[in-house]
Parts: sequence; structure tokens; C-alpha cells
Amino acid sequence: MNAMTQRLGAIALLAPAVLIALFAFLVPLARLVGLSFSAKAGPFVAYAQLLGDDVYARVFANTFVIAVVVTVVALLIAFPIAFALTRLSRASRRIVFACVLLPLWISVLVRTFSWMLLLERNGPINRFIVATGLSDQPLSILFNQAAVLIGMVHVLLPYAVLPIYAAIVRIEPALLRASEGLGASPATTFRRVLFPLSLTGVATAATFTFLLALGFFVTPALLGGARSITLSMLIDGFVTDRLDWPLAAAASVLLLVAALGVVAVASRFVPVGAIARVHR
Repeated sequence: MNAMTQRLGAIALLAPAVLIALFAFLVPLARLVGLSFSAKAGPFVAYAQLLGDDVYARVFANTFVIAVVVTVVALLIAFPIAFALTRLSRASRRIVFACVLLPLWISVLVRTFSWMLLLERNGPINRFIVATGLSDQPLSILFNQAAVLIGMVHVLLPYAVLPIYAAIVRIEPALLRASEGLGASPATTFRRVLFPLSLTGVATAATFTFLLALGFFVTPALLGGARSITLSMLIDGFVTDRLDWPLAAAASVLLLVAALGVVAVASRFVPVGAIARVHR
């Protein structure tokens, strides 16, 4: 009786979460998948149109290229910051942590508009470039791929710093000192000791950053141009401009499948338990 009571209690505690997941996620997801097969011309017409059109293929490729470049750049910036956080004093660490976490407290829309003001032809960055003689005229650094990459790296950088920091802070400092004491150069210590031991955090950061970049909408829509269209922008166009719900649903399903594929590949290198420990 006691075991039965405990089981019923556990079911009662899990029931609200299960119902929320069912009605807020699974049912809409099933509806989305069904909608992608509801085109009047045939159930697979939307998928055939997306996968067979060269324009849509370029949008898919552009989306993945942007996500990969943003992930790589964010990791290259995040690793030194995360390593520095483990070496700073407590007061300095709080200041740097505040700088890293502050963007998370500000709307993505506000941050993107800020970059529009900074990158415009008469903005402070172009004025600085002209004033220092680096260029005779303002550069076109807004409404193109470069602006999208800059804005997305800025927005997603905290998601790369935190997992890497959580992995590095668990590394025993004596291991690094031992490597240096045995005559290893800083580059060798990084390559043979620091990086392998922090690989779980790096892989977690890369996975999160890539997945977020894959479905980003606000920043590419505001900072990008006609050549920087991403899949999320394409889906928005299908809904708002063409009112083609089956095509939008099919594109959303393809984006979801791509994200699940990334998670499946990442799970071979970063177990779910390791991700949970990194973000605990």
C-alpha cells in the first residue's frame, strides 16, 4: 500500500508537467506536421518545392553557413574570456561576469537596433574609420552578411562563455602547473591538457550556440540584406506575404529536423548528463 501511494503521488506530481508538454508542445507539433502535408496540390508538394528549388536551397545553405560561422567566432571569443574568468580575483570576476550576463537582461530587439545605430553609414564606427584614415569614405557594414554575423555573435556570446567557464573551473589547477613545471610551453599545455579537459564545455557551447543561431530571426531580419535571408525569415515570408501555410509548415518541419539532427550528433560527444552537470 505504501509503494502504491508513493507511485500515485509521483504520478500526481508529474501529471501537470505531462499535460503542459502534451497540450503546449506535442499537440501543436502534430498540427504543424499535419499542416505541412495539407497542400491542395498533394501532400508532398510543399516539401518537393522547398527541396527542389535552387533559391530555397541557397537559403538553407546560407542559414547553415551563418550558424557555423557564428558558432566558430563565438567559441574563439568565449574560450579566452572563460579562461580569464577562472584566473581573475573575485572582484574582477564579478565585473566581467556582469559584462557577460548583462546582454541577457536586455531585449534582443533593443540590442539589434543598437547595432543598427553603430553600423550605419553615419554611425560612430564609420566616423571612427574615416577619422583615423582607415578609409576615405564610410563602409557598407549594415544590411549585409557581416552585420548579421556581428549582431548574432554579440547576442549569442553568453551562451558560449558560460558552458566553457563551467568546464574550465572544474579543471584542477595543479594539472596545469604540473604541465608547466615539466617544461611544456603554454601552447603545449593548452593543446595537451587544458583543451581536452574542457572539451565537454566547448562541445556544449557549440551545440547551444549553433542551435540558437539556426533558428534566429530578429537579428538577421533587421541587420541583413537581400543576400542574408535565413530560413526563419523565409518562413515568416511564407506566412505574412504569401499566406502559404503548408509551405511555411514544411519549412518549419525541415528546420526542426535539422535541429534534431544536430542534437543527435552532439549527443554522441556530449551526453545529456554531462550537459546537465555543466549547467547545474
